[in-house]
This record gives sequence, C-alpha cells and structure tokens, in this order.
Amino acid sequence: MADRGFHLALFATLLALLVLLLGAWTRLTHAGLGCPDWPGCYGFATVPSGALQQALAQSRFPQAVLEADKGWYEMIHRYGAALLGLSIGLLMLQAWARGQGLRLPLLLLGLVIAQALLGMWTVTLRLWPPVVTLHLLGAVAILGLLLVLTLRLSGVAAPVIRSSVLLRGLALLALMLAVLQIGLGGWVSTHYAAHVCPDLPTCQGQWWPPNDFAAGFDLSLPVGPNYLGGMLDGEARTAIHLAHRLGALLLGLVVLGLAWRLVRAGLSGLGAVLLLLLLAQLGLGMGNVLLQFPVWLALAHSAGGALLMLWLTLVNYRLWQAAGD
Repeated sequence: MADRGFHLALFATLLALLVLLLGAWTRLTHAGLGCPDWPGCYGFATVPSGALQQALAQSRFPQAVLEADKGWYEMIHRYGAALLGLSIGLLMLQAWARGQGLRLPLLLLGLVIAQALLGMWTVTLRLWPPVVTLHLLGAVAILGLLLVLTLRLSGVAAPVIRSSVLLRGLALLALMLAVLQIGLGGWVSTHYAAHVCPDLPTCQGQWWPPNDFAAGFDLSLPVGPNYLGGMLDGEARTAIHLAHRLGALLLGLVVLGLAWRLVRAGLSGLGAVLLLLLLAQLGLGMGNVLLQFPVWLALAHSAGGALLMLWLTLVNYRLWQAAGD
C-alpha cells in the first residue's frame, strides 16, 4: 500500500522534470539573462509591463535590453523552481512528522537550497559556464532522488529477480555515464557549441577536425564577461562537440550491454524500454544535427536525456532492492 506521502513525492518528481525542461527551454531560447537580476525581474516580482514599468526597468538596468518574452521564460522557470522547493520542504516536514527516514528528504532539501544559489549565480555571474552546468547537474540529481523517494513511498513490493553483482555494477556505470553525458550536453549548450559540427557521422567533413580540448574544458574561465552567445573560439567548441559525440557512443555501448544483460536476467520489460529510450535519444541527437537544431527538437533531446536517466535510476533501484541493499 502506498504511503500517504507518495502522491506528493510523485507530484514533486513530475514537477522537477518540468522545471528541468523549462530550464532547457530558457537556455535554448537564449533567455538565461531575460531578467538581469534575481529573484525578481528588473526589480519587479513579474516581468515589467506597461510603459511606466518598462521605463523604470530600463532606468534600473540601462545595460540590459528588455525583451518581455525572454523575461517570462526566465520567470516561469523560477516560479516552477520555487514551487518545487516548497514541495520538497513539505516532503521533509511529512517525513519528520511521521518519524520516517530523514536522510533522503534532508539531502533533497539541501540540494534545492544549493540549486537556488546556483540559479542566482547563473544570473549574477552572467551565465558563467561552470555554474550553469552545475545548475543543470543539480536539477538532474534532484529529479533522480525524487524518483527514488517516490518509489520508496509507493509501497510496491519488488518481485523476485536475479540481480548479480555484475549486473548491478553495469547498471550503476550506465547511470553515471548518463549523468555525465547530460553534463556534457549542458557544456555544449552553455558554450554554444552545437552548430560547429553540421554533418554526420563526420564533423566539418572530417573524422577528427582541428580541436582544442584544453581550451574547451578549461574550468578556470574568467568571471566577469557576459557568456551569452559563448566566448570560445571554433577549435575549442569543436572539442566540446566531439566530446559529447564520443560520450554518446560510450553511453550507447554500455546501455546496449545493460539492456542485453537485463533480458538475459529475465527482466525483458526493463531492457526493452531502456533500448527504446536509447534509440529514441540517438535518433533525436542525429535529427538535431541534420535539421540544424530547431528549438523544439533540441528540447525533445533534453527530455529524452532526462527520461533515459530516470529509467536507469529505476533499473538501479530495482536491482539494488532485489539484492536487499
């Protein structure tokens, strides 16, 4: 029987997925600085409207160009994040009132506070790539942990399955690689490196075009410049794009192996869905390159990555639950 907190945890999980996609939409529409301040927008609780408010907004931030649509993309993302934080706070209070395990709710609460700080620094540091990427990874961590909490509260008993050490290790490796690949995708996005390889399977007509991995993955980027539009040269961006492609290849091979092992272990349902999600994600990635990254398709690719990560989280949960850990 499901715990009374199950529905709240499920709501928070779905909301976390929505907030992650709203963040992706904000990045893809170049609206990360749609509001140049935090937590408001040009000093207002909502996007300034009307001639008087907009004139006041421009006087407060003369260096910023007020674009109402981008401001709303940013503020809707913030409203969703605030509601998510409230939901996680309620989950924490529920667990405390019922004397349930507090470690996971406490971890989630700590992460959502850290996410708020990263969201603020994303704006105040003007899209500094390390902070933007950490903000994305924080959202992924919250989403995955909320799914774990939801599964715990569901009250569904795990069926008896075969869960070997090798299978659990392979599932954990796949999950770690999926999170790393999402982080690489965020690094591609924050450096605007998606368009540097407009062809497949080659890049710029070559298998290994000129690149600069040292510059592409330099974490000591200066704080101060506005990173909207990117600051790196072509070879550094090429290196970032190549790394994302290589990561996709590695993740694909590991997930294929995991799906095969799951089928052999009698978990054909888990393996089949995993394979379908992988194929869909690879197809979306190739479609983005061939169609030159339309926003709707890039957003679908972000959603595909999140769903693949969630399914791998479910697979890991099932396997470790079966092992009694």
